[in-house]
Amino acid sequence: MTLLYAIGGIAALMILLVLLILSRIKVAGPNQAFLVTGRQGRQVTDSSGVVSRDSSGQKVVMGASVFVLPVVQKLHTMDLSSRRIPVGIRGAVSKQGVKCDLEGVAIVKVGGTESSIRAAAQRFLNQQQGIDTFTSEVLAGALRSIVGRLTIEEIIRDRAAFASAVAEEAESSLTGQGLVLDTFQLQDIQAEGSYLADLGRPEAARVLKEASIAEARARQAAQQEQLLADEAIAVAQRQLALRQAEITAETDAAKARAAASGPLAQAAQDQAILAEQEKVAVRTAALTERQLDTKVRRPADAERYRVEQEAEGRKNSAILTAEAQRQATIAAAQAAAEQAKLSGEGERARRSALAEAEAIEGAKRGEAERLRRQAIADAVEREGAAEAAAILARGQAEAEALDARSDAFAKYGEAAILEMLVKVLPDVVGAAAAPLSSVDKMTVISSDGAGSLGKSVAANVAQGLQLSGDLTGIDVHALLRRLSGSTGDGAVTRVPVSADGDGPAGDGKPA
Repeated sequence: MTLLYAIGGIAALMILLVLLILSRIKVAGPNQAFLVTGRQGRQVTDSSGVVSRDSSGQKVVMGASVFVLPVVQKLHTMDLSSRRIPVGIRGAVSKQGVKCDLEGVAIVKVGGTESSIRAAAQRFLNQQQGIDTFTSEVLAGALRSIVGRLTIEEIIRDRAAFASAVAEEAESSLTGQGLVLDTFQLQDIQAEGSYLADLGRPEAARVLKEASIAEARARQAAQQEQLLADEAIAVAQRQLALRQAEITAETDAAKARAAASGPLAQAAQDQAILAEQEKVAVRTAALTERQLDTKVRRPADAERYRVEQEAEGRKNSAILTAEAQRQATIAAAQAAAEQAKLSGEGERARRSALAEAEAIEGAKRGEAERLRRQAIADAVEREGAAEAAAILARGQAEAEALDARSDAFAKYGEAAILEMLVKVLPDVVGAAAAPLSSVDKMTVISSDGAGSLGKSVAANVAQGLQLSGDLTGIDVHALLRRLSGSTGDGAVTRVPVSADGDGPAGDGKPA
């Protein structure tokens, strides 16, 4: 039991010792500096022989921990935080002799070096609130001193230089006390009477003048911008109206084309049908011609050739027969002549036999020529009959095509005429302008200028259309006006043509 008490007592003693040690360990904050005193400083002898001790016995700790021996050492804390100290002076006299009041603010703190902390601790350790009063008085004196060397205008225009001069003036005094002036700012300055107001009146008047001018210019620019905006709006409205008119015109044109597309398409279809029928008629005529050529002309040629060959054969046969007979007769005559020579009448018999042979040969030749000519005449007759049949078939096909076209013109009237005019008009205009194309150089003498050439071409075209109307009995101008969509009675006037084709029939009024 006694042993247990002893162990418990030792443990309690150890715990108390640890707690004592821990309680004597001090940790400085980031804005604190510890001064541990209790040791003597080094002994120093000055030039006069006086012996003293320095401050090396004081231990300065910043931002770290330190063990303070109980009883023999003492811990002191110095606040290193920045202090905001207002500074103000009244009735300071400037360089011009003008009294003024100034107010500023300074940021001051204890220096971060050991020497600064020791110096500040020696003076303000137990009265750290006195730092504000001391600093305010020092800065007020420096401020008053600087104001006396400057004018009010210099202080107002360059406050940074003024604050820097004040800081330099007070720096030596503050540094000696272990203080550091971070910054000094002049907040306000008030001059005696209306000096500052009078000082700023010319500038205020100038600024007011410039403001009035700038305002007038801004108002002028705004009005110009408004005018430009109004002009842009008017232009946009005009473009919109023009675009709407274009869209309306395009819509009307599309409606007109849509309305005319049906008859034109039907006319085009009928035209295609007529073209196909014409092709069929042409091919039929060609087929008929080939059939006539195959069935009639070629057999006739073959028959003619056969007749000619037979006639030639018969002629040759007759010639050969006559020649054989002649040779036989000659041989017989010669034999008879020999016999006659022998008998005395040979010469007469020989001549008689020769004459008879010549007569037989001539008769044979005449018969062969007659047969050949008869064969040629038969062949020519058959060829003429075949050509007449081909011409008759071609004429019938062309007549049927013309009948179909006239039926289409009668059925589709204006659409078909329109198609015909559209095809013919370029040729008419080209023919009217053709005389001008062959002119190498031309001099125009006219009050209308060179535009009279175009008018001459247009007049020729108009005359050509008038001549077409007179010949066909159709008022081409009225038809074109109607097909172009112009207003009017819209009726196509057909002008009756007289029997001799020289002009309108009767009284010349449209039918």
